[in-house]
Amino acid sequence: MAKKLGLSEIDQALAGLPGWKLDGKFIVKKYRFREFLSGVAFVNDIAELSEKKNHHPFIAIDYKLVTLRLTSWNAGGLTDLDVALAGVYDEIYEKYRS
Repeated sequence: MAKKLGLSEIDQALAGLPGWKLDGKFIVKKYRFREFLSGVAFVNDIAELSEKKNHHPFIAIDYKLVTLRLTSWNAGGLTDLDVALAGVYDEIYEKYRS
């Protein structure tokens, strides 16, 4: 099981994750796309990675805006896995920015 992070660890992790915000037991980020289908393709990439890692974010698609929310239910809050995946999601997003 992944290690639950304390508030100081969460603050430190978020300092290295631009755009991610703490919202209760979740970290949240909104990604904006030029086209609707680019956002959907991004979500498909996130879904494939989530299946491989067996760790699934909450995902909302609002036209060209995709919101991801992460937490670890079995740990009762945020873990190092949530932080690591947030960084990977940002890397995946980069390929859609051009």
